[in-house]
Amino acid sequence: MLKKARTLSDEIVILRILNNRMLLTEEEKKHLYYLEKGFEGEVMFDKLTEKLESENLTLNDLLLEVNNSFFQIDSLLIYQKTLYLIDVKNYEGDFIYKSDGFYTINGKPLKDLLAQLKRCEFHLRQLLQKYGYNFPIEAYLVFINHEFTLYQAPENRQIILPTQVNSFMKKLNSIPSKLSDRHMKLADLLISLHQKENPYVRIRKYEYVEFQKGITCCSCDSFSLSIGRTKLTCNNCGYEEEVEIAIIRCVKEIRLLFPDRKITTNLVYDWCGGIVSKKMIRRILLKTYKINGHGKFSYYIYE
Repeated sequence: MLKKARTLSDEIVILRILNNRMLLTEEEKKHLYYLEKGFEGEVMFDKLTEKLESENLTLNDLLLEVNNSFFQIDSLLIYQKTLYLIDVKNYEGDFIYKSDGFYTINGKPLKDLLAQLKRCEFHLRQLLQKYGYNFPIEAYLVFINHEFTLYQAPENRQIILPTQVNSFMKKLNSIPSKLSDRHMKLADLLISLHQKENPYVRIRKYEYVEFQKGITCCSCDSFSLSIGRTKLTCNNCGYEEEVEIAIIRCVKEIRLLFPDRKITTNLVYDWCGGIVSKKMIRRILLKTYKINGHGKFSYYIYE
């Protein structure tokens, strides 16, 4: 049973907006690409765990802290007797395994993936013991992409290669399991301990004036839109979106990028590039937000 769903991280969403509205460096573009690729792989694994019929609680995308150390868990499956800690990798291409770790086929070393997995397992065990839980933990490194090849693969049960993923899922599905309130309490505890502020986020400082203003097409990211009575139409790909949905999407962008700014009609009008009238923006905002203050000092708050 899915207990905690996976969502796009603020880091990915912010970098997407920055990529649409300003010029990113090649390093920033590469970082966004790898984040997107990782998320894509995790979603692929989620689709497999959704099919599990064995009794378990699935917690996706946890960021936890113990003894001033942060650690991330892609997926945690809580069974009756054992916790299954899964680190998903969406690598593609040819790689080689040597005695000291993973390398690209060209000889470039990767991060020590097994050491990272061991560190995550260690911290999870510390956290469980802190709250009086003593479940056995089995940790796995799952390579989900069918285009991934690992030469000289070690005989290591913690490494699940693409050709082994189906048998691994069958193994999980065959585990006898009967959950109790104690398992539910553990899941609720871990969800309550999930950290929303990620200390590993890599986003440069930015200013409001740096951003290109306008509403972007949510299909192709083009700024070339035409407005009708109730809909926006992309001049590039033809995608149509309700004006109201587009305005609320823009407000969410502002709130995420500039959490300290007050949401005003003028601010939203400027962010949208003046394509939608202030009158329409005001009407839309009043349907979703509560207005605070009067006249030019009024702003909108979300309830």
